[in-house]
Amino acid sequence: MRSLPRQREPELEHDLARSPALGYEAPEEAGWVRCLAHGYPSPLARWHCHDEYELHLITSTSGKAFVGDWIGPFQPGHLVLCGPRLPHNWISLDTPDAGVPTRDLVIQFRHDPVAEAARQIPELGEVQLLLERARHGIEFFGLSEQAERHWHRVKTTHGLRRLAAFCEFLADLADCTDYRLLSSVQMKGAEGDAEVERINLIVNRITDNVAEPISMSEVAGELGMSESRFSRYFRRTTGNSFTDFVNRVRINNACHLLMQTDHYVTDICYQVGFNNVANFNRRFLEVKGMTPSEFRRQADSRFGGNT
Repeated sequence: MRSLPRQREPELEHDLARSPALGYEAPEEAGWVRCLAHGYPSPLARWHCHDEYELHLITSTSGKAFVGDWIGPFQPGHLVLCGPRLPHNWISLDTPDAGVPTRDLVIQFRHDPVAEAARQIPELGEVQLLLERARHGIEFFGLSEQAERHWHRVKTTHGLRRLAAFCEFLADLADCTDYRLLSSVQMKGAEGDAEVERINLIVNRITDNVAEPISMSEVAGELGMSESRFSRYFRRTTGNSFTDFVNRVRINNACHLLMQTDHYVTDICYQVGFNNVANFNRRFLEVKGMTPSEFRRQADSRFGGNT
């Protein structure tokens, strides 16, 4: 049996824990948009999640980032938007003994106000796709200097001027085309409501019954399509071949089991629908860039200590 980390589930952060002593703005200062800056080490740097979107700009140190089931390096300029309830943490590996006074420049904001406003203000529709992508975590490239200027402008303003400064920041993020999604599988979207509904039914079937065998010919037949037509249709709407999509969903489920349970790797292989351990290891390496055992070892370090 492996030794367990101190805490496997991410800590759910609530307003009651957001003390100004930790760097949070006082409730009377913050409105919809809340700014925060902190150094490292810090009690705020831990494996956690919350109901708000959170935009992180790393300004010093380098190390390892954990966003959902994604593990990767970071350095100054690392800019990531995390969606609601998406667990995350940044572990610095080159911090001087005295620590650093400022490492993260953070902005938090809630979903409901912008969603409600977008129904009345068409211009806000531009950020809807950005917020949808944020459910998986978005890393932006080439925006770090611009993002730091935006953050300070938002931080030093209040009321309507803060809202205006933040909307300008959001517009630049929404316009950015040099980005990558970090966690899980992301659909690109289909061309019409009917196609969205059809593809969602297929995707839900795959994700809800991950261990069950499913073939492209079977699904194509159910939709009354030839395999070649279905293959083109599925790739157009998800950005993946059918086989790659199924494998990625299964690998994603395996990541969560590796992070949240003590099940053996061989057991997890079969729990997520693979029937061959060698194939599971090979596909996992292709998708995550490491073996399942290495992923589990690295994932345990998201707690910020020897686990």
